[in-house]
Amino acid sequence: MEYNTNRIKLVIPEYGRNIHKMIDYAIQIKNRKKRNRYAWGIMKLMTSSTYPKFHKSIPFFKLWNQLLIMSKYQLDIDSPFSKKQPIPKPIQKETCNMNVFNKKVVYPEYLTNFRYYGKIIRNMIHVAIHCKNTQKKEGLFYAIANTMKKNYLRWNKNMVEDDVIFKDLKELSKGKICLMNNTDTLLQCSHILKYKKKKINKK
Repeated sequence: MEYNTNRIKLVIPEYGRNIHKMIDYAIQIKNRKKRNRYAWGIMKLMTSSTYPKFHKSIPFFKLWNQLLIMSKYQLDIDSPFSKKQPIPKPIQKETCNMNVFNKKVVYPEYLTNFRYYGKIIRNMIHVAIHCKNTQKKEGLFYAIANTMKKNYLRWNKNMVEDDVIFKDLKELSKGKICLMNNTDTLLQCSHILKYKKKKINKK
């Protein structure tokens, strides 16, 4: 038994292997008129076998495009393409910039590192660092830390130590905000979770 995995890979699998074999046979026909008639016969099979209910609504040039693609543009026939609708040409590997396709997608930092804190926290940290009022600045630091704790409890465990939040804040601010040596504590986990449950019950 011959498995499909050992056979030649189909260009458009939806049309099946028999259609591809017929196209390969059509390429070998030397008589142009006979080759054209054979190509039209393949077109009818393509519409009836793949689109039995919607063959009338299928764009005509789309099927011819697919026929040429499956033949790897080797089928020389009198196709119904005009000057307004030129015969499509295969993409040349030399002219195709493969670096565009191989370029690595760079994700925003907030999606890869501490994503559960969100992007707004990073904006808040930036504003707090550049705040000139020293008293207001310290208040902003703790407001950010409390918001981080709320976000952490929303997406992670039911308990988190303040030291964890302070450590993450220091890392997110690149060392510019350090609350680890301060004695003031953040909101209690129980208080945050209680408020969260009340909010859910109201909804």
